[in-house]
Amino acid sequence: MYKIMIVEDDPKIAEYLQSYIAKYGYFVIIVTDFDHVMNDFHENKPELVLLDINLPSYDGYYWCRQIRKESICPVIFISARIGEMDQVMALENGGDDFITKPFHPEIVMAKIRSQLRRAYGEYAAQAEERVLETNGLKLFPERLEITFDTKIASLTKKEADIIESLMERYPRVAGREDLLEKLWDDHTYVDENTLNVNITRVRKKFLELGIKDAVETVRGAGYRLNISRLKAGAE
Repeated sequence: MYKIMIVEDDPKIAEYLQSYIAKYGYFVIIVTDFDHVMNDFHENKPELVLLDINLPSYDGYYWCRQIRKESICPVIFISARIGEMDQVMALENGGDDFITKPFHPEIVMAKIRSQLRRAYGEYAAQAEERVLETNGLKLFPERLEITFDTKIASLTKKEADIIESLMERYPRVAGREDLLEKLWDDHTYVDENTLNVNITRVRKKFLELGIKDAVETVRGAGYRLNISRLKAGAE
């Protein structure tokens, strides 16, 4: 069952969409905390997001950029804005489609089904999933998951990028400049402190897998995966 997440601050519209979409067999989540939309996204891991532009605190463009840092799931904007530039902005900020209010529910359903087919169904690319593996450690970049010795941990996009670099570079050092470049995207400036914070988070993910000191700091150079710790963790 596909999960659809609705980010719409008009409760009547959100509830109407929820009841209509649910009739077609989809599981629908309505976001109510518009200051922490990504909390709902992380908790529910939806396959598609319906996103309004005019939201409290941060607009839909902002939240779409946050989603795009971690996921390529389809995002369909639904908005009363009808200007061409609004639609351009929606697509430029990572959206996949745009529906103007007022809308016909069947149009919404047709666009949802179309995007789901493209992303996961008959029209989806049938490329084999990438898996990086070393000493029992498996990274699934597209899933944003890492496994070791029957344990599994979920990752953010940046955490997955760092671990991927560490695994690809081993036994060499992954340089700080290389990692900073890996973490860079079009919307967020990445500095040394951001890298340090993400390295700390990566180490915590390894701890979730039962591996201590998996990421070694090489002073003045960068970071290296400590394979001996992986072996120790499996024992």
